[in-house]
Amino acid sequence: MVKEKDIKPHVPVWDKSEGNPDVFGRSDFIWDAQTDCYHCPAGKQLQSRRRNFTQPRSVVTNANTIIYRSSQPDCKDCELKSQCCPNASFRKIARSIYEESRDVARAINQTSEYLQSRRDRKKVEILFAHLKRILKLDRLRLRGLTGAHDEFLMAATVQNLRKLAKLRGQDPPDHRIAAPA
Repeated sequence: MVKEKDIKPHVPVWDKSEGNPDVFGRSDFIWDAQTDCYHCPAGKQLQSRRRNFTQPRSVVTNANTIIYRSSQPDCKDCELKSQCCPNASFRKIARSIYEESRDVARAINQTSEYLQSRRDRKKVEILFAHLKRILKLDRLRLRGLTGAHDEFLMAATVQNLRKLAKLRGQDPPDHRIAAPA
């Protein structure tokens, strides 16, 4: 959606690659798009393909990631091994096949427009949570698109009527009610 339709993703990016503060995270490695590899802080390459197989294999995993690995001899003699891969014989980095789109979303997350859209989204999501929890609309009971449309329209109408009843049920702040004569 980001590349083909030029849609700006105003969504948070969950990134678990920066785990332990004593160990290098993925941000410490430099991505090189032309050679399709990462470069470690020591300057060595992490590649997705290290050897050729007789039958071609896909480098994309079931989780839609590509695993980039360093070579074991490079890591064995490296002076930064204790900061890079202290509990393994070589370093692995998983890169999503959608990483370019995730980078666009990370850049948008730093803007004031993202903060505003997050506030606006929160207002809408609270209404959906209210529909699910208070009005018990956790699943649709009518069939088809028109049934779902009708059921959702009724639930939204009930929600708006509840709001209206709360607003109309309160007296204005400076208005006093006189006792009936």
